Amino acid sequence: MTGFPRCAIYFAAGAHSALSRFGAELLGYDAYTGDEVPFPREALDVAPDWRDISADPRKYGFHATLKAPMMLAPGKSEAELAAACAAFAGKERPIPAIRPVVDSISGFIAVIAAEPVDALQQLAADCVSEFDSFRAPLSAEDRARRKPEKLSERQRDYLDRWGYPYVMEEFRFHMTLTGRLDAERRAPILEMLRSRFAALGSKTLVIDRIVLFKQDDAKARFRIVGEWALTR
Repeated sequence: MTGFPRCAIYFAAGAHSALSRFGAELLGYDAYTGDEVPFPREALDVAPDWRDISADPRKYGFHATLKAPMMLAPGKSEAELAAACAAFAGKERPIPAIRPVVDSISGFIAVIAAEPVDALQQLAADCVSEFDSFRAPLSAEDRARRKPEKLSERQRDYLDRWGYPYVMEEFRFHMTLTGRLDAERRAPILEMLRSRFAALGSKTLVIDRIVLFKQDDAKARFRIVGEWALTR
């Protein structure tokens, strides 16, 4: 059984940003405040079962993964991880900026980067490697839960090395909005989400912070417990 609490290092767009509000409304949950948020009428009109459709990403809050959820290694504390986040954010680095679009990825719908951005790939890789000393080793059960038999050889290697298969060149930036959808359901939902996202007018998304999320137990949602602006 996965140990708790679990911590993760994500990107989130800021408590008062239009993008965070967009995500919180569609997930029905604001990870900054821990509050329930009413679903938008457009989502319920296109999918009356929107609560079920958004159930999986709701548990995590609206985010993009940089360092996947992990139980802390023996002898490591949340306070030490927070201090490491502050130190990481304080190092000068290129600040990535992407062109965000809403699209389907592996059967679910997310805000993704329209094209790869080298600085973002490097930021994600740095988060994976620099925070790995805080990660407890995967249990056999956790490894099996990732279905390694369905992963590529490289992804299996990354799962064993870093505790998560979609890292380094396998990383794809995504801020998830739905669970996996059958193709016939996906099209009208994708159209609705693209229309709502277009109304934000977000032509560029600057990945300018790292955010520490925490899940207290298996039934709890992830909640934001720290946020640090990256140094340019």
